[in-house]
Amino acid sequence: MTRRSPVRPPPTPQPPTQRSPAQTAGDAAEARALAFLQARGLRLVERNVSSRLGEIDLIMREAETLVFVEVRSRASRSYGGAAASVGPAKQRRLQREAQRYMNARYGDRWPPCRFDVFAIDAGEADWIRGAF
Repeated sequence: MTRRSPVRPPPTPQPPTQRSPAQTAGDAAEARALAFLQARGLRLVERNVSSRLGEIDLIMREAETLVFVEVRSRASRSYGGAAASVGPAKQRRLQREAQRYMNARYGDRWPPCRFDVFAIDAGEADWIRGAF
């Protein structure tokens, strides 16, 4: 007597993940920042690198320097604007994630690196090199 495995129905296709309006706006801001930085000679290394320590929006290379870019967008300059929203706690999270990334990719021989902020306030872009 042969044993037959039970017949399973095909998996139900899952609908595509819906992005919230804030996520869609964030995606557009990252795309704008990427295009702007590439037009100025930076090369994309990775996008949206994350772990439990934090997330880095863009990792770019400018000559030999690795550039960790935080992209922020605000509809208006109220409450200090986009750049001001990268406070000390956010900076620490970015630095910890960058250290994890550097250790994983480069071990103990890190290339020079810096942290930039790409801020978009009411549609106006501002690239802050070496922000922190």
